[in-house]
Amino acid sequence: MTTPETDRRRFTRINFDAATEVKQGEDIWQAKLIDISFNGLLLSTEAPIPLEKGAAVDITVHLLGNDVTINTPATLAHTEELQYGFAIENLDLDSLTQIRRLVELNLGDEALLERELDHLFLED
Repeated sequence: MTTPETDRRRFTRINFDAATEVKQGEDIWQAKLIDISFNGLLLSTEAPIPLEKGAAVDITVHLLGNDVTINTPATLAHTEELQYGFAIENLDLDSLTQIRRLVELNLGDEALLERELDHLFLED
């Protein structure tokens, strides 16, 4: 059985500071990326976002200004004060490539990267 603790061990969370947008329907909230993994994102905001656990959203993370972005549908997994943890749903190939680069640069170990990719693709 998978628990949140084992998920964290399987997917390394990379600390990264980037402007981020959370969108649900016509509503858009500004946030700041705290960390990211192949499995999810942790964001912080200056004001509460009126979302309930399980809410589906679209997230855009702006890397290098607006030149490079990660776009993903996500589901709100947990909140704590002004921090929001989202589970990544279906990454497009460009966004998966960007997260892979971030993880690769931060892990510095090809074997660890390959292990995480194996876990990512074997989960389904």
